[in-house]
Parts: sequence; C-alpha cells; structure tokens
Amino acid sequence: MTISHRTIGTGAHKVMVLHDWFGTSAGWGTFLDHLDPEEFGYAFLDYRGYGERRDVAGEFTLAEITADALALADQLGWGAFSVVGHSMGGKAAQRVLVEAPRRVRKLVGVAPVPASPYPLEGDAYDLFHGAAQNPANRRVIIDMITGHRACDRWLDAMTNRSVALSRPEAVAAYLTDWTTQDFAAKVAGNALPVKVFIGEHDLAINAEAMRATWLTHYPQAELEVLANSGHYPMHELPVAFATALEAFLRA
Repeated sequence: MTISHRTIGTGAHKVMVLHDWFGTSAGWGTFLDHLDPEEFGYAFLDYRGYGERRDVAGEFTLAEITADALALADQLGWGAFSVVGHSMGGKAAQRVLVEAPRRVRKLVGVAPVPASPYPLEGDAYDLFHGAAQNPANRRVIIDMITGHRACDRWLDAMTNRSVALSRPEAVAAYLTDWTTQDFAAKVAGNALPVKVFIGEHDLAINAEAMRATWLTHYPQAELEVLANSGHYPMHELPVAFATALEAFLRA
C-alpha cells in the first residue's frame, strides 16, 4: 500500500511528524512556513480515517499508526529518523520507538500523551467520548486545552476542520486506544534524546503530569514550558515553536 503523505524539505535529517486527535497532516498552521527545508526533511502522516486518508479502512489504533509510520519511512527510503508527535501523536511516536528503537534518532513530544494510561472519569469521560459525534464537545475541549484564551473564530475553525476531516468512528476508536494503552514499561529507562514541549496554559497536559511520566520514563528527557501557549504551539506561537523544535533536533 502506498501511503499518502505531505513533505517539507529535502534535508538529510529526516523527521516523521504525527498529528493530534483532532488534527491532520495539514493542521499545523503557519508553523510549517518556518521549518528549515535544507537541513531537515519532514514527512507528515495522516492516520487512517483522517485527512487525505479519511476513507482508508482500519482498526484505528496506535499500533496501526505505528505500522503505517514505519511503512511510510520504508516507502521514503529512510533508515534512521526523528519522530515528532503532538498530543495523541506523542503516544503514537513512543510506539514507533518501541517497535523500531534502532531507527529513531530523537523523540519529541508536543503536549504529548504519556505511554501510560490517560484516565478519563466523570464529566471528562462524557465530554471526550461524546466528541466523536458531537462537534460542540470538540469545541469545548479545544477551548479548555488552550486555557480559554482563544478567539471564537479560531475555535470554530479548528472544530469545523476536525469534523470535516475525520470519521466519527475513527475519532472514537483512537480515543479508546490512546486513553487505555499502557506500554510505559517498554520505554522506561530509554536513553534516547527526548524533548517535551508543553504550553503554560494547557489545562490537560501540564508540567506536573510530564514530570511524572515522560521525564520519569526517559532519563535524558528535557521539558520546555512554552510561555503564552496552550495545547497548540504550532498555531499559538509558530515562529518560536519552530525555532525551539529545530534547535533540539539540530543539537
């Protein structure tokens, strides 16, 4: 199967980029304009049920994302590469590391879900599990994880794009998988260079949670809290985030 994807750059340092639960390969905003195309070669994957692969059949699991990411790397002729994962994509990126540890150069989590379970209870469970079918739930979640700071126009655009470019059954299945999967024991102690970016206004993924998970699992992990950002630094501060990301990849 040929896997459709988006690319930026032809540089020697290859980077696989995995999007969030509500996003797609095209959902990175003007951040993409600030990446260095000569030093890096980026590939942006749509998951099955999303974006350009909205109609591709699948089970909609992290294992499937991982298999597709590695198949895309093979398709592109990549041996070793770095992996960047946003939110749910941060958990998928860690599955790539588990399945192909010798191929991953560096790992970057952006407001990332940990390798351990991400339990949802009570109202939060209802809110998230209702998001597959109810656009209003998606909007509430996006507003919450950006710290109730974004304008209505942006919130509406993010919500509408998410609904238009994803299949409800895929959204529902991925949620069940990324909240319940536990492979922390398989990554614990890995000495790979790891960088974790979070926004200071993210009400879901915060520094305390990252210190208890990502920074515990990876002894070489660094945490950077981005000022004036929530869950979407690629939209909220694209220049600063692109600069910080490539500084880590380059080091």
